[in-house]
Amino acid sequence: MSCNDDFDLDSADKRRTLWIVLWLNVAIAVGFFVVAYFADSNALLANGLDNSSDAFVYALSLLALTRSQSWKRGAARFSGIMLLIFAGGVIADAVRRFIEGSEPGGLMMIAMAAIAAVVNLICLRMLQKLQQKDVNLRAATTFSFNDFISNGGIIVAGIIVMLTGANWPDLVVGIAVAGIALYGGIDILLDAHRDKHKEAGTEHIKGDEFGR
Repeated sequence: MSCNDDFDLDSADKRRTLWIVLWLNVAIAVGFFVVAYFADSNALLANGLDNSSDAFVYALSLLALTRSQSWKRGAARFSGIMLLIFAGGVIADAVRRFIEGSEPGGLMMIAMAAIAAVVNLICLRMLQKLQQKDVNLRAATTFSFNDFISNGGIIVAGIIVMLTGANWPDLVVGIAVAGIALYGGIDILLDAHRDKHKEAGTEHIKGDEFGR
């Protein structure tokens, strides 16, 4: 088998994986939005927005597979900026709910988060198996890992909500999800920046300069 055949198989595997995780995230995002409405939950809304942005990023990653490295970095930067914007919107919604009040449904939070955790774990494992991931695929893996962690936080918050009847656990987790998104967005932007210097061959030069 030639090197080109290996490349084609690798690209086909990446494309198939990205299509699967794309549609899984679309389905989970719809589920989060529907349940968030009935459960009056900021945490579920946050995860719905998160999965929606993930699905959009996976679509960008699919387009980036056959594009130049520069195009891939641009798509990754756009993904990182989207995460930062998403985080700001979730924090604003949490502040609104804190001021106006809310009555989140703990049981619905737990059920939806448990289903999403299974789906996100499947996505994460699929992405981790891919070889030679570019900056966009590394971003996609970051998203799935963040989502899985967030789902665990919602389950804990749902339990506390059921035991206390308070809304603060839901708001805390919603803001925490936003915090994870902020961290992930910054990490993706930094990765794209490092990738640019690596391609230009200036990574080690800059490191030497800082070391002086």
